Amino acid sequence: RSSPDVFESRMEKRSEVKKQPVGRSKQGEFIRCMEEKARPAEGLGSKTSKGGFTKDKTLDSILNVEMVKEKSAEEITQIWNQYFSAKDTVYAVIPADKFDLMWKRAQKCPSFLYALPRKEGYEFFVGQWSGTELHFTSLINVQTQGETAPSQLVLYHYPDLQKEKGIVLMTAEMDSKFLVVHDAQCLANQVQLFYATDRSETYGLVETFNHRSSEFKYMSVIAELEQSGLGKELRPGQASDKS
Repeated sequence: RSSPDVFESRMEKRSEVKKQPVGRSKQGEFIRCMEEKARPAEGLGSKTSKGGFTKDKTLDSILNVEMVKEKSAEEITQIWNQYFSAKDTVYAVIPADKFDLMWKRAQKCPSFLYALPRKEGYEFFVGQWSGTELHFTSLINVQTQGETAPSQLVLYHYPDLQKEKGIVLMTAEMDSKFLVVHDAQCLANQVQLFYATDRSETYGLVETFNHRSSEFKYMSVIAELEQSGLGKELRPGQASDKS
């Protein structure tokens, strides 16, 4: 009553926000935050090491690399899968050519928005490559905390045996307060869906997110998941393939 002009101004702004798709109001802001995170001096790896994740996690710290060099790719795959099958984490053995494609695309498009299926709807996560590590942070955290938002999942890719054996080993660490293994597996599967696809329309979403952010639509990610069948497959309570 005392300031009708102020009241009308606030109502107009509120109306504008309601018209925008979910999350779009801060899209430009969080993309800028992710771009800042990608700077070498402020890499995600150095920040998340404080949050319980392993800094500079090498393959040697997991596997006796010299010993397995005498074994075949099939034997190494069996050892890797057997070792991690008893652990509460995500792991995979990626063919060298598939990782090559993912890696080349990651250099051009280091970040992307992933949709994690929930019982009701989806929760969005931003994935940011930092070297061969891929860090995930929930979109709401990026929007509220900016570049200080901590990682909640890190995928570690090891190309140490790529040339000799034709495989790249992958494992992960996650913040169990926010994610369970099923969630982490869902995000890991989506990385291959979007970065290793032969379908130009699918990878086109990654390019749009990185280079034409104003054209990017959140719902296009969900539509791609549903079309691929991955969205339905990864609904909570349904199994997914770890390899």
